[in-house]
Amino acid sequence: RNGHKHTAICQIETPVFPDSPPTVRIVHSGHACNVEEERHAERVYTIREGETLELTCLVTGHPRPQIRWTKTAGSVSDRFQDSSVFNETLHITKIQRHQGGRYYCKAENGLGSPAIKSIRVDVYFLDDPVVTVHQSVGEAKEQFYYERTVFLRCMANSNPPVRYSWHRGRDVLSQGSDKGVEIYEPFFTQGETKILKLKNLRPQDYANYSCIASVRNVCGISDRNIVFKLTNKTVSPSIKLLVEDPIVVNPGQTVSLVCITTGGEPKPTLSWVSSSDSLPEKSVVKGGTLTLPAITSDEAGVYSCVATNNVGNPAKKSTTIVVRAMKKGRFWITPDPYHNDDNIQIGREVKISCQVEATPPEELTFGWLKNGRALRSSERMVITQTDPDTSPGTTNLDIIDLKFTDFGTYTCVAALKGGGIPEISIDVNISSTTVPPNLTVPRGKSPLVVREGDTVELECLVSGKPKPIILWSRADKEAPMPDGTLQVESYDGVLRIVNVSREMTGSYRCQTSQFNGFNVKPREAVVELIVQYPPTVEPVSLEMRQGLGRPVAMNCRVLRAHPSRVLRYEWRLGNRLLHAGHFDQSDETEYTVKSLNREGWGEYTCDIINEAGAGRCTFLVTGKAYPPEFYYDTYSPLWQNRPRVYGFKLQWTQMNPNAVDRIVAYRLGIRQMGQQRWWEQEITVEGTITKGELITHNLTELIKPEAYEVRLTPITRFGEGDSTIRIITYSAPVNPHLREFHCSFEEEPICMFTQDKNDDFDWTRHSAATRDTKYTPNTGPSGDRSGSKQGFYMYIETSRPRKEGEVARLVSPFFNVAPKNPYGITNPPAYCFSFFFHMYGKHIGTLNALLRQKGQAATEGPTWSLSGNQGDHWKQAKVSIHPTASFQVVLEGIRGPGIEGDIAIDDVTLEEGECRDLPAVSEYRNTVIKYSATIYSLYV
Repeated sequence: RNGHKHTAICQIETPVFPDSPPTVRIVHSGHACNVEEERHAERVYTIREGETLELTCLVTGHPRPQIRWTKTAGSVSDRFQDSSVFNETLHITKIQRHQGGRYYCKAENGLGSPAIKSIRVDVYFLDDPVVTVHQSVGEAKEQFYYERTVFLRCMANSNPPVRYSWHRGRDVLSQGSDKGVEIYEPFFTQGETKILKLKNLRPQDYANYSCIASVRNVCGISDRNIVFKLTNKTVSPSIKLLVEDPIVVNPGQTVSLVCITTGGEPKPTLSWVSSSDSLPEKSVVKGGTLTLPAITSDEAGVYSCVATNNVGNPAKKSTTIVVRAMKKGRFWITPDPYHNDDNIQIGREVKISCQVEATPPEELTFGWLKNGRALRSSERMVITQTDPDTSPGTTNLDIIDLKFTDFGTYTCVAALKGGGIPEISIDVNISSTTVPPNLTVPRGKSPLVVREGDTVELECLVSGKPKPIILWSRADKEAPMPDGTLQVESYDGVLRIVNVSREMTGSYRCQTSQFNGFNVKPREAVVELIVQYPPTVEPVSLEMRQGLGRPVAMNCRVLRAHPSRVLRYEWRLGNRLLHAGHFDQSDETEYTVKSLNREGWGEYTCDIINEAGAGRCTFLVTGKAYPPEFYYDTYSPLWQNRPRVYGFKLQWTQMNPNAVDRIVAYRLGIRQMGQQRWWEQEITVEGTITKGELITHNLTELIKPEAYEVRLTPITRFGEGDSTIRIITYSAPVNPHLREFHCSFEEEPICMFTQDKNDDFDWTRHSAATRDTKYTPNTGPSGDRSGSKQGFYMYIETSRPRKEGEVARLVSPFFNVAPKNPYGITNPPAYCFSFFFHMYGKHIGTLNALLRQKGQAATEGPTWSLSGNQGDHWKQAKVSIHPTASFQVVLEGIRGPGIEGDIAIDDVTLEEGECRDLPAVSEYRNTVIKYSATIYSLYV
């Protein structure tokens, strides 16, 4: 039901002794649509889309295993929702269909192999169905005439697979019910659709058709239906675009694309799509009109109007928007190709080329000027435009038989015919000083030696006129430049690298490009870069724990350095120099404290130094004790269980107890959850703790049902060691071989109680502190049995949609009855079953207590029963039972005639022996209480 939490529990069990590897089995608790076994190893957990999934690993084991929930078993892609979950509870609110799948609970504590088990989550959903209509092949006319066949296809996304049924008007259509109708599933769809075939349309076939999609009410998912009206006017959509194709516009213009429907019944729905997957953010769609305000070049492309009405195929019409633009104006000079000479000479040919990237390319026009005056093509000055396929957007000026009077400034002017875009002008100077380029590396600029982290400038001097663009790249390997590209352009021949790193050591090539210079064989030079860096050392930081009077050896090693010739090392404690020296052949240095004293505690550093700086190893030498490890497998940790308080047996082992001085005491801190104040005491330790030794301390007078935070800190001669914190929560002891069982529902697993699968609705775990807005006044308790608003209890919610007489059953775990002799049970043992109940409200129904015994059929009625309003108080019920086999107790709530009928229960107990101090019948109001001397048994 909506609003309920779903919980799966992964329980990790280990035998009760200090160190043990974990094992895992998955058990289920909470509400699910269904949980079923799969291959005896995994459970399939079904949940409705949109509800809350909670997967919990209940952990035992020592040291306490680390728990990790993942979506796959391996480590390659075990991420879901961005990461794995490294705690006991995986919480997914409003679960979606793509979040179904196999979830793994992995537990590891460093002992043996990690334990892994999985639970498969199956998310159920049903989308609204869609009906599409198709005509038979060969139908070209626009209407559905008689003697034509029509197919109605119904499809709905679902899990589990959907079942379809068809209705015409109010009549159910089935195969064979009408000779003019066929219903079938196409083979290739494997049941994903259901097709209704209307053969040779008849007047009665023009009607309303309903397709009902059903998943048979699993998870309470109701059926979905869709209605399609078939008439003699039903026709697929047709549209018209009221725009040109292509549309050429200037940047900044507002573009409106108008699409209208010219046909289609039912009326088609119009939508716009673009070739770049999504429409621009600032675009506005209103009806069939798409408006693109202040268009940019990035928004150019193909835009399509699509019309759908689920009849036939969608209609689609497209137009292309072209946004005018020009960029990257460049030129190059080509000397006479018939002479093997890169220089420009009088009497020879010279060609000036000019290139611009333009959109649309067919609008590009070029003009040439000489010294500012227009130049026309002539026999000696030949102006041509290169074939767009080989070199788009390029114009050439060929000067045949260069004369002295031809020297001057030539200007290439690029423009777009449509206007609105600024022209691009490129000046090229042709004179006696126009010479090809040359590249040199300045003296002392190669090799360049720099320190890591510096800013460095690699320089190539470029001569020639005009000066071309210089291209920088790696010369020694196929590797990207510092900015990530393979080539970097430079207009002044300088490559500037900020924060240079050791990976940038190597050879760099500078090379002339043909752009803005001569179209001749590239000139090039190489610059060597050497990046020096201080030694990289290990360990960078290491904590070393040692007891007094024992030796401590520290080792610092060089991994990499440039220059690799390391000069010296220096060992210090704080600021005090302990030892210094030079390296010979070795790449490591060691310092040993022979016998640690109190002055020897502190931070030791070793600096290893070369020309570029120093690398440092740091060693923190302390006598701190390692943290204790709480033992979570304590047998029956609730050693004291009185009505209002409880006691807890705290157990732990000490991690590496012999690594430092003897632990003389533990400082124990405890505080109630939600409170600020810590209470502290010291626990004295006699003798020496051994590895794996289990230490026990009893906590007393803890208030039910509060949780507590416990902090434990070991103390040695050094002082305080590392602390460990754990949470203690109250939960009734669960012991199948029962002497005493007590449950106050304070934890989500509800003491292994389960909801009966064959009842009408479920009991709900609740606390007054979390009461929601749907709360019904004048019924139900204002706190748990102890009066705590934080405490939990179980109740039946009788608000809608519950109906009178509906039943909710809460079933206990199985309890074993141990026979007194090997030949069976002759005198059945007695148990006292008691619980507190709250039955307040004018519509209170009935509360029954039942007994189920294994292997025995149902015979009698409840062992205890009470009906009607009992007032706004908690009261106790007790009944003696005499089971002869393994048994369960069942608490059954039956809804009364209205919504003010919430029944609550709390503090369920089961004890050996007959009940004493039975409550007087006079305690109950206006009703009949029924005790059954016989036992009610259900077949299990």
